[in-house]
Amino acid sequence: MAEITLKSLAHTYLPDPRSPEDYAIREMNHVWHQGGAYALLGPSGCGKSTLLNIISGLLEPSSGEVLFDGEVVNALPPESRNIAQVFQFPVIYDTMTVYDNLAFPLRNVKTPEARVHERVMEVAEVLELTAQLKRKAKNLTADEKQKVSMGRGLVREDVSAILFDEPLTVIDPQLKWKLRRKLKEIHQRFEITMVYVTHDQLEASTFADKIAVMYEGQVVQFGTPRELFERPNHTFVGYFIGSPGMNFLDVMVRNGRVMAGDTELAVGQGVHDAVARARTTNIKLGIRPEFIEVHAEPVEGGMEARVDHAQDLGTYSIVYLTLGSMALKARIEEDQVTPTGKAWLRFPDERLGLYVDEYRVEIENE
Repeated sequence: MAEITLKSLAHTYLPDPRSPEDYAIREMNHVWHQGGAYALLGPSGCGKSTLLNIISGLLEPSSGEVLFDGEVVNALPPESRNIAQVFQFPVIYDTMTVYDNLAFPLRNVKTPEARVHERVMEVAEVLELTAQLKRKAKNLTADEKQKVSMGRGLVREDVSAILFDEPLTVIDPQLKWKLRRKLKEIHQRFEITMVYVTHDQLEASTFADKIAVMYEGQVVQFGTPRELFERPNHTFVGYFIGSPGMNFLDVMVRNGRVMAGDTELAVGQGVHDAVARARTTNIKLGIRPEFIEVHAEPVEGGMEARVDHAQDLGTYSIVYLTLGSMALKARIEEDQVTPTGKAWLRFPDERLGLYVDEYRVEIENE
């Protein structure tokens, strides 16, 4: 196992990059600590797979360094880094049995056969593949093949880390939750450094202790699932994490009042002062749908909004609202009355986030 450090790392596929937009990976510094379970989360095209391939040695970065336990490995080929990588689609030998597929990485490094057998049986038990060990891989289902592919990554004990590149893409949705739980159990049992790449926030939150959210080639926040939800550091994190995502309102101070367009927002003095201090026109207030107080009758400090419609999702409802000219979404629980026609909203100051040039800034007394 290894601590993986990215130092001033950047990568471009262009021969003559001229702007930050020309980089698939913009300059970053990041650390994956030894034995951790991490997720790399972001939309397609944000640089996740590029970063993973740089760590594994399949790509050489344009600049910067990759270090394993403090040693620079830029010049080392993949086979010398002791990295196991599991891809979107199964990488196995169809003509071999499941047993031989799992044994292959160990036999390739001259592991004694007694230890090969012991390790194969251990990994097969964890992945629930024991009953398939004698079957040819070509006769397996897609999810069984992917479990074998994951097992090939897990079977070696000398790996520095295991990198998973969206490994559940081909898995039946009903089986995904089971495999996510299984990967978590494997991590807890073997304490291997694992980095799991996905665009699915549920997969990331289920598997990882900490999540690195990528956007436009940068890690814009690194934290626990709860931190990403409650205190998103970037507007993209607020939008991407949560279902539905965070509400954002473009705001400014005008005539001593915090305004969103032509609508005055009922906020505290701390929020007012923080907005007034910002030296840019790109200022947003963000609030999660879960944190908006929705009332069917007028309340003190409530802002009148139009109720457009409500979506009943069983244990809760999503209410679609218009405040002034702005569309909002609010979540209300099943035991709360869903307003019709009009509603009165309150934004608790402690639940508001202020974003200046897309990044969160502190509000005094937040």
